[in-house]
Amino acid sequence: MRITVLTVADCPNAHPALRRLAAALDGREAQVELIEVADEAEAARRGMYGSPTILIDGTDPFAPPGAVPSLSCRLYRDAHGTASGVPDETALRRALAGTITPDQDAGATDCCTPHPPDALDVVGRAGRGRRAPAERGLRAVHQQILRHFAATGAAPDAQTLQPLAAGAGRSATEVLTELADEDFLTLDEAGNIRAAYPFSATPTRHSVRLDNGVKVWSMCAIDALGIPAMLGRDAVISSTDPVTGAPVTVTSAEGATRWEPASAVVFVGQRPGGGPAASACCDALNFFIDPANARAWTSQHPDVRGRVVDQSEAECIGSQTFGPLLAP
Repeated sequence: MRITVLTVADCPNAHPALRRLAAALDGREAQVELIEVADEAEAARRGMYGSPTILIDGTDPFAPPGAVPSLSCRLYRDAHGTASGVPDETALRRALAGTITPDQDAGATDCCTPHPPDALDVVGRAGRGRRAPAERGLRAVHQQILRHFAATGAAPDAQTLQPLAAGAGRSATEVLTELADEDFLTLDEAGNIRAAYPFSATPTRHSVRLDNGVKVWSMCAIDALGIPAMLGRDAVISSTDPVTGAPVTVTSAEGATRWEPASAVVFVGQRPGGGPAASACCDALNFFIDPANARAWTSQHPDVRGRVVDQSEAECIGSQTFGPLLAP
């Protein structure tokens, strides 16, 4: 038997999928291979319907009807409808035995698109992503801003950014204004950087201590989870539950994460009216110590549309949103 696990780089569910496979195999011989897929063309060629995708002798037993190749985060639902980043062991055992077919509900999958579908529109710029365009100096300046935050914990000023902007024949002020207009960052009244997602220039509920000792602030829970993926660094996220003030800590080390308390979840939501992410959703994406507290918060804020996501999906959204930002 040949088993191939297709993932994107730094997928938080890649190694859990391998462990779940090992448990389902229960000592049976199989050739298991983990492959990182780099782009949409390779995803289409290999038959990848989100990360991770598990192929058994070249076939995806969990692919739902009409699925299209994708690099997005993939979720699997068990027989009770509970979502997870990997198939449950029972479903895997059935798939390995050849007793599951793609249209069976137990194996149905979706990517990490929230319900209602617009709950993350602002976070991801309505599907356009948070990676700035390469033209007009936008990406070069944006990436320098992100690296400056990561190195110093603070936002750079326009003078620091001027040489890169000048290389594109523009002033730093012009580039910053365009980046703000497109919601890659926000500026204060004086034109200084107030936030460059995932970073905040002022303290928030969510702090992130990087492995180089630098402390940064993030705009929301999803932004905080995206910082280690974006930088490729270990980090400790410290936040508080907005209902009780109880601490929530997420430690990312050597490719693995540990949540404290273990029951912690994230609520992903959006306020009505639209606008930039900083005002429309950043204060509505928070860590909670458990689903009950998250539901209590939503009952107190009936205008906020969104849903509770588990740890695996929250990490996936953060990685998918911010992981590519510093790529060339």
